[in-house]
Amino acid sequence: MSIRNIIIEPDIILRKKSEPLHQVNNDTQKLLDDMLKTMYAAPGIGLAAVQIGILKRIIVIDISKKEEKKNPIFLINPEITYQSKETSTYEEGCLSLPGHFAEIERPAKCKINYINYHGKKAELEAEGLLSTCVQHEIDHLNGILFIDYLSKLKKDMIIKKLKKQKKELDKAIL
Repeated sequence: MSIRNIIIEPDIILRKKSEPLHQVNNDTQKLLDDMLKTMYAAPGIGLAAVQIGILKRIIVIDISKKEEKKNPIFLINPEITYQSKETSTYEEGCLSLPGHFAEIERPAKCKINYINYHGKKAELEAEGLLSTCVQHEIDHLNGILFIDYLSKLKKDMIIKKLKKQKKELDKAIL
């Protein structure tokens, strides 16, 4: 397993819609393993393939606490089939928007159909943090970032800061 580079906003690829994956094979499983290792190293609780530059509908999630046993979830071609009218609000961050957080309101519960690590169809019922995380990552697959739920002013301020951070990093690399 290897750690992949995470793409930071602003980057046009983060705004592209990901394509479905047509078969699960050893290469897919290696990618899932790499994504999981990348997510843990970041550290984060969710990662979409687009965040490492791969426009496929693939997500890894693990919301277990540090002191708990790891409990990764691998979602291939996830599709939300139900969202509750009841909402919940969590402070969201994103590995592609390092250091930036905002309170985002989303449906409190959802159901997802997906293909698992072994290529089998499955369904997940999620609530609380897991529901928020799944919806956040599926947004990535559709070219949506959590800052898109903010006012234009707040969103523009975050993007401006990220552009400045990127320029500073580029200078340091040279």
